[in-house]
Amino acid sequence: MTSPEGARTLLEVKDIGKTYGSVIALRDVSTVVRAGEVTCVLGDNGAGKSTLIKILAGVHQHDRGSLLSEGREIRFSSPREALDHGIATVYQDLAVVPLMSVWRNFFLGSEPTVGFGPFRFLDRRKGRSVTREALAGMGIDLRDVEQPVGTLSGGERQCVAIARAVHFGAKVLILDEPTAALGVKQAGVVLKYVARARDRGLGVVLITHNPHHAYPVGDRFLLLKRGRALGCHRKADISLAELTRQMAGGAELEAPAHELRGDAG
Repeated sequence: MTSPEGARTLLEVKDIGKTYGSVIALRDVSTVVRAGEVTCVLGDNGAGKSTLIKILAGVHQHDRGSLLSEGREIRFSSPREALDHGIATVYQDLAVVPLMSVWRNFFLGSEPTVGFGPFRFLDRRKGRSVTREALAGMGIDLRDVEQPVGTLSGGERQCVAIARAVHFGAKVLILDEPTAALGVKQAGVVLKYVARARDRGLGVVLITHNPHHAYPVGDRFLLLKRGRALGCHRKADISLAELTRQMAGGAELEAPAHELRGDAG
């Protein structure tokens, strides 16, 4: 399925909705994820960002609307099924084993082996070599892939997780608040590798509450508030200032700001 702009549409949600009992978590949300583009999903806590990515990642199923994978309507029954469709999710906690080496975390659950039957053994040499090559292919230069992943900075761990998803054939890469707990420099490093994943033809979904992190790498911006979409904008159609204003509440902030100016006077 090809978009009007020429990029292939990998994932699309149309008027998607999700409720938990009487709580409406999402209502009538629509957006697309295209190859070689970054779709940023922005909103404060409780906006519905986590619910949306859990539907895309196969953790939860939607109640209303449609989820399309490369033009075909689908309803994922598990994260494994989403992964089989090329949708890889890197959560904020990364799910790494801190005391295990970088290369073991890179392959976690898919380690290369030699031999056969009961005589199969872990192929450490191949594991280290493939990890170095995959990281280098993304422009990531680690001192030693044998070092425990827990010794890496938060930004480096995010970059390893991104490289892992790319290596194992992800078409869509979902990143859950990858810069939330990072300083300015480390956040910049992660965003650089987000851009590299995009440039390699992946469709990237970047979940964030920070428009200053989203705008430099984003191609499309979906704004959520209390489970509803405030809008979905192409980068050419919205400035960083307007994106920040809409996300912050715009008119809702003007009244308190006016009152504060009055108090100061």
